[in-house]
Amino acid sequence: MMNIVLLEPEIPQNTGNIGRTCVATDTCLHLIEPLGFRLSEKEVKKAGLDYWPKLKVITYTSFRDFLEKNPGANIYMATTKAHKVYTEVSYKDNDFIMFGKESAGIPEEILVENEDNCIRIPMWGDTRSLNLSNSVAIVLYEALRQNGFEKMNTEGSLHRLEWSK
Repeated sequence: MMNIVLLEPEIPQNTGNIGRTCVATDTCLHLIEPLGFRLSEKEVKKAGLDYWPKLKVITYTSFRDFLEKNPGANIYMATTKAHKVYTEVSYKDNDFIMFGKESAGIPEEILVENEDNCIRIPMWGDTRSLNLSNSVAIVLYEALRQNGFEKMNTEGSLHRLEWSK
């Protein structure tokens, strides 16, 4: 199982969307406080639809609390400041992929201690960043692809009609 970590997320709709993606991929969501909202807010539930009750979510009081409760975790840190592109690493089952808050990202004090595990999504020109929930989906699905979409449904079917052979 992969793990998504949100460090101090600020926008409830993003966290709701990310929660829905985590349910669809059997990924655990780790939330590091302070949160910019309450998990009970309707915006979180609306974005997460009826998937939210199925979400594996763990909250932590601080980044230190997260590290203490996940000793030895392999954590990739998504940041626009990284040298490495997210496709250049080999993701393993049980890896953690961390994203910072929408307004500021992961603090540089954390990044400089983890330079080798910092990853970035390439962007055109002087674009500052992508939406948080889009960034999570991009990196998470690459990690899942590298692991063969293990235990995921990779075949679709029509509701009323059938595909031609």
